[in-house]
Amino acid sequence: MEISLNSDESSYRKIEKFDPEKTALLAFHYQKILELLGENPEREGLEKTPYRVAKAMQFLLQGYEMDPVEILQSAMFKEDYRQMVIVKDIEIYSMCEHHLLPFIGKAHVAYIPNGYITGLSKIARVVDVFSRRLQVQERLTSQIKECIQNTLKPLGVAVVIEAHHLCMQMRGIQKQHSISTTSDFTGAFERTATREEFIKLISAKLS
Repeated sequence: MEISLNSDESSYRKIEKFDPEKTALLAFHYQKILELLGENPEREGLEKTPYRVAKAMQFLLQGYEMDPVEILQSAMFKEDYRQMVIVKDIEIYSMCEHHLLPFIGKAHVAYIPNGYITGLSKIARVVDVFSRRLQVQERLTSQIKECIQNTLKPLGVAVVIEAHHLCMQMRGIQKQHSISTTSDFTGAFERTATREEFIKLISAKLS
């Protein structure tokens, strides 16, 4: 099934594809979950909730259906540029695999080309592919780094992720303002001076 939304007030266009068989099966199980939690899934407010959640989970976890290597390779260009390329403040919406609750934040990604560059939007798409899976922040950070390193073969890659985890804010320790930060570096970014330059650049605000 493909759904396309396009309003007269906005050029925003969203296309979603759902497997009807998978959607029906997921909806069946979510209805049972509602019953186990003591709710009546047949009341007006919940009547279509299992179906909505079935579609929502497929959308949130669509990263399993995407190939991040193919995304990078689709826009690889030979270029003799060997300075730092940074894409910062990439929004992240992911799902914690321990509690199936969201964690939300930003990724900052840099690489130093070694003969090849890729389209800047492809870096953001790679982040999205890995974040749209059941994750822990530590693994997400490393997967982004390894994908870029192994595909582009640059002189180095740096990834920093800052995120709020709802499993910490809504349950458990319930600390509302905590931020988790993870980082991973390869090659040239393992040198202190290069790493410090990267940190300074992602911390700077545009005037």
